[in-house]
Amino acid sequence: MVPPSRLLEGLMSHGVHAVQHEVEHQIEHEHGHGGHVKKPAENQNRKIALLISVIALLLAISETLGKSAQTVGIELNIKASDSWSFFQAKTIRQTTLRTAAEEAEASYKDNPQGMPAAMKAQAERWRQTAQRYETEPETGEGRRELMARAKDKEQIRAKSLAAYHMFEYASAAFQLGWLCFQLRRRPPVTGVNSGTSGCSSAAGSSSAGAERPF
Repeated sequence: MVPPSRLLEGLMSHGVHAVQHEVEHQIEHEHGHGGHVKKPAENQNRKIALLISVIALLLAISETLGKSAQTVGIELNIKASDSWSFFQAKTIRQTTLRTAAEEAEASYKDNPQGMPAAMKAQAERWRQTAQRYETEPETGEGRRELMARAKDKEQIRAKSLAAYHMFEYASAAFQLGWLCFQLRRRPPVTGVNSGTSGCSSAAGSSSAGAERPF
């Protein structure tokens, strides 16, 4: 997995190149038109173009970090599920051994001779193994250690998913800002009005010709 610092550095470098490309495009556009003085509307469009480039950079960073946080959250969810599955397996084994030891003691409870030494030793080993399944600080695979590990991963998973949702909100805000600047950048449409007036004039002429007597 690429470290977040290197990933962010790469995105920043890509965004800076995009802004520089936009500036160079604007300069070439000016030179191509003879270097004439731009109108205020054209200057505003140039500034808006630069703002759109910056917003696109921030949007790319937000989307990438959001997907990274989502991936981490999914990975931690899998690890937490594995820890809980191991915890359940340990619990089943522990319960089975304790039940076997209690059953062995109960079967010789009414026996005048008592429990045989071999059976008594076996029941004691079962109890010790069941106790070892409860906690194993050396290996970290006891029930207590597995429970703590699963809860820790769930907490980190919750933070990662919360960060993912915040990045999604930020991406939505950047997209709205990008759209608003794009709409503001468009020049007013005059061809539609002229076309409409031309159609109206043509319609008026045809109607006048229709009323004219032969």
